[in-house]
Formats: sequence, structure tokens, C-alpha cells
Amino acid sequence: METMTHGSVAKGEEELVASEYLTFTLGSEEYAIDILKVQEIRGYEQPTLIANAPAFIKGVINLRGIIVPVVDLRIKFNLGKIDYTPFTVVVILNIAGRVIGAVVDSVSDVISLTPAQIRPAPDFSGSFDTKYILGLAAQDSRMMIVTDIERLMTSADMELIDSATE
Repeated sequence: METMTHGSVAKGEEELVASEYLTFTLGSEEYAIDILKVQEIRGYEQPTLIANAPAFIKGVINLRGIIVPVVDLRIKFNLGKIDYTPFTVVVILNIAGRVIGAVVDSVSDVISLTPAQIRPAPDFSGSFDTKYILGLAAQDSRMMIVTDIERLMTSADMELIDSATE
């Protein structure tokens, strides 16, 4: 006799299992990333520049004895004019065993989203790279781009992790 199971979550309950996401702004858009990847949030301070680094790598900071590369996601995503304001923060991420800082315009809040609330990103053919987007989530009047921050930060074009794979 063969029995079929659907995993440890009963059918219909998977919509109820929510995950928490940190929301932040880049330009006029709001993004959400898995809160479990976030170590801390710090005010922006000018990092130490590294010669020959890509433009989106602002440099490094010393975080309690750990040298942390700082990536400006606004530059990485080609968001035009970059202003450093009192609201500009560095989200310290723990990705693939590495600590990485990500500069964002501002941090909004922490929200809970169920898998059912995250809709697939539309297909933009070859004109726009959606491989780092898990989907789009709407909550109240807000639309957020749910980003796979680990896949983004470990990608080969970020040049942050030696064993980066696409």
C-alpha cells in the first residue's frame, strides 16, 4: 500500500505560514528582504575606499573588528542620482557566512508576508533581470519588491564571495 504525503504542513495551511521581511526604500521603490539575513542596521558613514573596486562597492567598514564590504544597492540597480541623507542607512547582512553591508535610502519596517501574498514577478524578457526578485507583494496601499538578497549578494557580478555561483 502506497501513501502519499504533502510534507509536514497540511494542505491549506501553507498560506498561513508567514515569514518576516525588512522593508526599505531605494529611490521611489520599496523592497523587502528576509529578516533572518539581517544582522543589524547602522547609520551611514563613509567607508574606506578600496582601489579598483566596482563603483557599487563603496568600500569597507570596521564593524567591531570585522572588515565588512559595503555595497550601495542604489548604484548597483542604476537608480540615478544618489544622495546621502540622515535617513541613509547600512543594512548589515549575514550572507553565506560573510558579513556584508548594503546601503539603502531608508528602512521602513518589518512586515509579515505569507507565500500567498507574494505574487510572481512579471516576465520582462531580456530587457530586465528578474533573477534576484522572488516576487511582488501588496499590503494595504504598498507594493514591495521581494528580493532574494542572498542570491543577489552571492552572484558572480557582485564580486563579494570567492565561490560565487550563478
